[in-house]
Amino acid sequence: MKDSVEYNRSSGIPGLILSEARFSDFRFDRHYHLDYHVALVTEGVQRQGFHGETLLLTPGTIQLMPAGEVHDGTSAGDDSYTLKTFRVSAELLSGITEEITGQDQFPALGAAVLHDPSLAGHLVRLHDALRAGQESEPLEVESEWLMLLDRLFSQTRMIKPQFVKGTLTPVQWLRVRDYCDVHLAEKVTLEELAALCCLERFHFLKLFKQTVGMTPHAWLVRLRLERACILLSHTHHGLTQVAQEVGFYDQSHFNRAFRQAFGVAPSQY
Repeated sequence: MKDSVEYNRSSGIPGLILSEARFSDFRFDRHYHLDYHVALVTEGVQRQGFHGETLLLTPGTIQLMPAGEVHDGTSAGDDSYTLKTFRVSAELLSGITEEITGQDQFPALGAAVLHDPSLAGHLVRLHDALRAGQESEPLEVESEWLMLLDRLFSQTRMIKPQFVKGTLTPVQWLRVRDYCDVHLAEKVTLEELAALCCLERFHFLKLFKQTVGMTPHAWLVRLRLERACILLSHTHHGLTQVAQEVGFYDQSHFNRAFRQAFGVAPSQY
C-alpha cells in the first residue's frame, strides 16, 4: 500500500495539529520537534531509536515526546503501520497544564511510553472527532480533551492534577440549567458553561460531575432526548425538525442516541 500522510489544524483547539499517516517504505531519520507530541500506533509496529535504545510501538501504546528529543522511526518489518499524532504547541501545552494543575509553574513534561489500550482507544476516538471539525459536538470534544490529558499525565506521573472537591452552588447549577434550556438547539461549549459559573473549564468539569453524577455532555444529551420525547408526543413535527429543535444536527446521530437511551428508534416512540 502506498505511503500517505495528512495534517489537520484543529479549528476548535488553537495550537493543536493532528496528523494521521500510513507508512511502509518511508522512514523518519533522526530528528526532533519544537512542539509536544502525543503519538499512537493504531495498526502495525513502529521501531524507534531513542536515547540509545530501540523501542517497539504497538497498538495500545501511547508515546509522549517532548520538544528537542532526538529520535527516529521506521516500520518494524515488511508490513506498514498507521500513526496518529497530536502535535501540541508550547503555548497550548502551557495553558492545559496550568488549567489541570491549578498552578502557573510546573516542571517541564518529559518523555514516556505507556501501554494502556483503553486510554489509547479513547485518544483515537478523540483524534477522529477533532479531525471531523464542525461536525463534532464541541462540549463533548472539549471535555474529552481535558479529561483524557488529565488521565494521561496522571498515569505517567508527569504532573499532579489539582484536587477539586465540593459541588456547584445552587446558583451556579441553576445558571447552567437555564442556559442549556434556552440554547438547547445550539452548539454549547464547555467554555460557555464554565464562564457562567466564573470557573476554569477543568474546575467546572470536576464540580459538575460531583454535583450531577454525569459529565456535562452526557447530561446535555439526555436533556435533548427528553425534550425530543415531549415534542414527539405532543406535536406533529417530523423527525428531522424534532432533531434540529433539540440540537441534533445529524439525523443518524439523533436516531442512534435515541435508540441507545430508550431502546427504540424515535419513529417508534
